[in-house]
Amino acid sequence: MLLADEFFLIAHDDQTGRPRLHQSAITHGLAAALLGELAAAGRISFDRGHIYVLDQRPPADALQHLILDRLVGEPQHTATRTWLSYLAATAHDEVARRLWQAGKVEPQQQRKFLRTVTVHVPTDMNVAAWSWARLSTKLRQYEELDAFDLALAGIATSCRLDQFILDGAPYAAGAHLRRLLAAAPQPMRELLADLDTAIGHTVLSHRT
Repeated sequence: MLLADEFFLIAHDDQTGRPRLHQSAITHGLAAALLGELAAAGRISFDRGHIYVLDQRPPADALQHLILDRLVGEPQHTATRTWLSYLAATAHDEVARRLWQAGKVEPQQQRKFLRTVTVHVPTDMNVAAWSWARLSTKLRQYEELDAFDLALAGIATSCRLDQFILDGAPYAAGAHLRRLLAAAPQPMRELLADLDTAIGHTVLSHRT
């Protein structure tokens, strides 16, 4: 499983596929996760609000390759928040397609009020629930998180999904997560800070 795939599954109900968050939070979280995948692959890094391409070699994953090509093709645009907003416009459909191709979700048409929406229903509830259940267990047991789970927990926290992951947990579990994120590598903290700002702006714009 890849970072954006796991975030997608956490952000949607593991039985019905319905979103647990406002759509803009999900799409910006997915955009951050896609950038996080490239960072983990050593292709990009983050510093003081900007993205820097370190390696232009195409990754094996087709979606990662597509995102990297976009970054390389627009060298005049380096602001992380700009790329979060840009990628958020298509991230949901692109990650959903990757999950569908992997057999993890099945798109279904459902009526909602006066319109039809596509819901991506997990094909295996246990697989869909594994991501948040794994994080929840580790945090409640005050374990350290590897780089993958720390990035996943950080993006989930920026999108306010930590309230779901730690539902019913003692305050100390949340404090443990905050300590882990505060000690995260600098590039990861840079990405999460820009994600926090981007989500804050989208929420403010929505309310306005």
